Amino acid sequence: MAENKQDRYSNPALAVFTGIRDLFRKQIPSGALKPGDLLDGKTVLVDGASSGLGYAIALDCAKRGARVVMACRSGIPEKGEMIKKLSGNPDIHMLPVDFSDIRSIRNLSSLLRNQFPEIDIYICNAGIVPRESRKTLQGIEEMFMVNYFSKFIFVNLLLEKHCFNASGSVDRHPSPADPHLIPDLPRIIFISSESHRNPKAFEWDKFGRYEHYSIGKSMELYGYYKLLLTTFAVELSRRLNPGRTALFSVFSLCPGPVNSNIAREAPKIFHPLLKLVFGIFFKSPAKAAIPAVYLAASPDQEGKIMDYFFLMSRKDADEKATDPLNGQKLWALSEDLMNTLA
Repeated sequence: MAENKQDRYSNPALAVFTGIRDLFRKQIPSGALKPGDLLDGKTVLVDGASSGLGYAIALDCAKRGARVVMACRSGIPEKGEMIKKLSGNPDIHMLPVDFSDIRSIRNLSSLLRNQFPEIDIYICNAGIVPRESRKTLQGIEEMFMVNYFSKFIFVNLLLEKHCFNASGSVDRHPSPADPHLIPDLPRIIFISSESHRNPKAFEWDKFGRYEHYSIGKSMELYGYYKLLLTTFAVELSRRLNPGRTALFSVFSLCPGPVNSNIAREAPKIFHPLLKLVFGIFFKSPAKAAIPAVYLAASPDQEGKIMDYFFLMSRKDADEKATDPLNGQKLWALSEDLMNTLA
């Protein structure tokens, strides 16, 4: 019987099994992260950087010479001090943010505009898998807010405040035949998931609406919000690069299953089993960070306006995410919701 891809992430147990299976499937790398892929002189913003994958990405970027700005809800300043010590790089900074609160997101964008006005690379990593639905201060469901809608708000604020370093962008098409014509574009990198392929369709009539759910529904919704995020990434690239003019690089990727604390809200009875399974089968945050750092640092990615990676292999995102009509619909609904909450 053919596998129903919509069932792969329908509950936590199947999600873990799918992650393990995908990790051991043969992958053909599309590139390699090299020791010489440095980030000297670059300002790299990483959110959700106080633990897990985000921390590992921030540490690797710091070791490559970047000025690293860690946007976090916790771990200030001790996590930044740890990265300074481990990397030998003193140019590490931490700014507070709670991505469940629109006011905090707006405050972060203002702090960045005042303190770090030329961001070269933004790695959008923060995410949660809650045990059950919760309302934010603005009355929005928390996982929808943190895993998707906060990204829409925050990226648009960064663009509105001209926080990206666009000095290397050029109003022409890059030419692989002439490296001198390949622009050094600002890079926006979204940590997505292969679970974005799981939803059967968009539920536009429920967009932004608060609905109660419990742990059994959380993984299904996690995949749905990753679909929204991946669709947003594709549509963002279209809008930032009209007519495929190279002005911004917008990348998204699935790092594979990561041995992190994202499942910390799972029922405590499952914690010993999850710790065992994660420790044996899932990748360490340092190894899982490699695709994200590759997209941030590799000269192979210069001049590219859009890419999706699974581990280190280039793939097409799900067709629902790449459909321009879906991108336009998502943007319009997100914009309307943002204006309603302004």
